[in-house]
Amino acid sequence: MDDIYVTREFFHKLNDNLEKLKKDSIKIAGQIEEARLLGDLKENAEYHAAKEAQAHNAARQSDLEDKISRAKIIEDQNIPSDKIYIGAYATVQDLKSKEEIVYMLVSAEESDFEANKISILSPIGKGLLGKAEGEEVEIDVPAGKINYKILKIERPS
Repeated sequence: MDDIYVTREFFHKLNDNLEKLKKDSIKIAGQIEEARLLGDLKENAEYHAAKEAQAHNAARQSDLEDKISRAKIIEDQNIPSDKIYIGAYATVQDLKSKEEIVYMLVSAEESDFEANKISILSPIGKGLLGKAEGEEVEIDVPAGKINYKILKIERPS
């Protein structure tokens, strides 16, 4: 299994979600017990729904525990700051529209396009990786080609 590089904020979010799931599993166990008291389990919809919720919860817990065990916090890594790598904020200018956009390159698990956190595996992420300030890049995206000029690279402090 490969390491997952995440921000400290996202690492805490993973842990918070795991704690919530653990608390939920206690509630679900109580629901199963209540449903069991209702009688015949073969035709008890509440029991089957609670058992399904329990299985879903356990799968999510397992997934989060796996991610947390493989997580490496970006800020703790020795990553060069003169080029765009995971964890970098890249200010780019669309050469066609002249619009400036700030992207943060993150792992696939942490990507959130609405927050301009783009995966290093996305077309734009791949196109920006390893590039330096002042470089112009042409990136193939599903809608065609985008031309950016890299204006600034910053790393979280």
